Amino acid sequence: MGEVKKTPKLKRRVSLFALTVYGVGNVLGAGIYALIGEVVGITGNISWLAFVLASVTGALTGLSYAELSAMYPKSAAEFVYTEEAFKKRILSFILGWIIIFSGILSAATVALAFGGYLSDLIGIPSIVLNVIFAVILVLILSIINFIGIKTSTRTNILFTLIEVSGLMIIIIISIFGQQEPNYFILPSGSSYVVIFSAVALIFFAYIGFEDIANIAEEVKEPHKNMPKAIIYSIIITTVLYCLTAIAVVKILPYNQIAESEAPLKDVATEILGSGGGIILSSIALFATANTVLIMLIVTSRMMYGMARDKALPKGLSKISPKYRTPIISVLLTMGFTIVPIFFGDISVVAHATVFGVLINFILVNVSLIALRKKKPDLERPFELKPSYKGIPIIALLGSIISIALLFTFDWLIILIQVIIILCGIGFFYAMKSKIETKTLSKNKI
Repeated sequence: MGEVKKTPKLKRRVSLFALTVYGVGNVLGAGIYALIGEVVGITGNISWLAFVLASVTGALTGLSYAELSAMYPKSAAEFVYTEEAFKKRILSFILGWIIIFSGILSAATVALAFGGYLSDLIGIPSIVLNVIFAVILVLILSIINFIGIKTSTRTNILFTLIEVSGLMIIIIISIFGQQEPNYFILPSGSSYVVIFSAVALIFFAYIGFEDIANIAEEVKEPHKNMPKAIIYSIIITTVLYCLTAIAVVKILPYNQIAESEAPLKDVATEILGSGGGIILSSIALFATANTVLIMLIVTSRMMYGMARDKALPKGLSKISPKYRTPIISVLLTMGFTIVPIFFGDISVVAHATVFGVLINFILVNVSLIALRKKKPDLERPFELKPSYKGIPIIALLGSIISIALLFTFDWLIILIQVIIILCGIGFFYAMKSKIETKTLSKNKI
């Protein structure tokens, strides 16, 4: 008899350092480069406190991910958690569907932002150029994604270090700032309630740590490294955000920062001249490119993981024998990301995906609570404490806050997300002959 040909698997090549940088790169993204102006406009000199509170809010769900990712270190993480907790294939499918849509639309939106930064930098602002640059970026980063997770993480490390250097420049040059702000007072006429409205806004700047869970099958010693990387990435980004918030108001008055379309660029220009502005604009290119790279990786791994568990057509789980990456999922992710780029401004649809992320957070926290009740004896390499009658308090708080944040969206955003979910339900039942519509017996790690 001939040898049975082994199906190639994803390769464990990602170290704790690379995984932490991956998380930091995704949390930072390009958001802080624009978001800081809006936050400072609301909270003035005390914006650093809003960042601290937002990080605590994000950490509640981050810690739930830490426990679950150590228990189930698999691709399509959220899909696996809900499968294990509820055994309802339609529920886990819809969650995976939402995450895939979020990844595709977010990657397309940020790629367009990259195109805008690049065309402005070369001095030829043009919508057509924006689209061309965005498509080229997605093609290049998809090749990196296909070549392998090692190449992807090395690219991510380089881009993240450049991204962090932009914030470090702002923090360092604040030594030469002329302002002497009181870091404990609000803008005149404001009450401390505005800090909480800023927290809701900043919370979305912390989204990204959850994507660490989706490359779990490519991580060395995932039981130990997954929780550590999630916690480290939240701590590092919080420190960077807070120091940046403190630095900017030492260089420019908060009302001037609030009115700026490119606040960090203006802050750098104030101390370093026009050269400083060009440096920050260039760094924004790497920040946007890094976010797109991570979104492409996460989305392709979600497709792969769902196909492996027969929730999507089997072909999507095909692994390249040479590169050990999910070849069909990588190519499909690339194609689906390029299509919305041609529509130009899809920011409203992209914002609806953030609503989807909150649904994801609610289900992840509830899955952890359910697993504590249903499978109390399951091995937990990292366990959240404290608990009350078997219910992890942090996961419960994470659920409540995520539900509360749903009410910060307007009806149009909610409607778009409802349409995305209904399309997912339609797809699920249309594909009945090619997928497994019932939860399989136990997911083995």
